Amino acid sequence: MPELTAEQLAVAVRGHWAVENRLHWVLDVSFGGDASTVRKDNAPQNLSLLKKIVLNLIRLDTTDQKKTSLRLKRKAAAWDDDFRVKIMGLIRL
Repeated sequence: MPELTAEQLAVAVRGHWAVENRLHWVLDVSFGGDASTVRKDNAPQNLSLLKKIVLNLIRLDTTDQKKTSLRLKRKAAAWDDDFRVKIMGLIRL
């Protein structure tokens, strides 16, 4: 295994923590991942996948002029059918 320079190691460590801070921490805090009691069969994997899809859909929403937090956007999507339809890229009939 080749030896890494200090700069290469720093880039690798920052890359790892970028994933942790951008995905895992957000899922834990915004979606209460650590407090989840879902344990049976495939439910934990299915719920985790749905949470990641929702997180990505909320992050893709660029129509907001203000910098609204992910938590507030998630709440808005839960309360407002029109906002939820817009985030999902659907057309209301």
